[in-house]
Amino acid sequence: MKTSATLGLTALWGQSAEACRLALVLALDVSSSVDAREDALQRDGLARALLAPQVQAAFFASPDPVALAIFEWSGRYNQSILQDWVLIETPASLASVSESITITPRSHDDYPTALGYSLVFAGTLLRRAPDCSLHTIDVSGDGLNNEGFEPRKAYNAFPFEDITVNGLVINVPETSAAREEPEELLKYYETEVIRGPSAFVVVANGFEDFARAMEVKLIRELGALILGENVVPLERGSGG
Repeated sequence: MKTSATLGLTALWGQSAEACRLALVLALDVSSSVDAREDALQRDGLARALLAPQVQAAFFASPDPVALAIFEWSGRYNQSILQDWVLIETPASLASVSESITITPRSHDDYPTALGYSLVFAGTLLRRAPDCSLHTIDVSGDGLNNEGFEPRKAYNAFPFEDITVNGLVINVPETSAAREEPEELLKYYETEVIRGPSAFVVVANGFEDFARAMEVKLIRELGALILGENVVPLERGSGG
């Protein structure tokens, strides 16, 4: 697990809740079921989604910035920070994060899917986030938990008060022993993973669709849904 130094963390600690509207953690699945091509599509998809016009508009819809952190996860002890906490105050800072995601090397490719552990890691990351009004974990994945404790056990054993957890399910058309049927995976995320009264799930139809799904998800999480003919429909969601 990497413990990289924070980017400007000393300054961030001084920010009040009024100065930061949302602390958002993005968690990317790099378990063994995700091959090198799919991982590249996922990273490129996130990088492109961050720079999408509607996502940028959502980031800067308010004068109060968003604090962003990104990590990748797989086995129970295999979480690696890709981007430590940074306040997204300008388009340049968002572009810098986008660029860094495309060049950051993958930490692991041979570990199982430990969703419960990834959520605890994300919750711990939020405990040292800037002081923001809202706290959200955005976890992406292509499979069920198959190592360590389940997400619900994580929620019962660790402090997740006032934290919303949303999910991005990656459905891969060619099912195999390493992947579940699409409806099974979606149901699992809806009943076991997402948490909070406004929590929701977005579905990507394969890793090729990751950028579109992440764009939809970020717009909704940032609280800047734009009404009009160009809006993509919202995905299924429920409270936890």
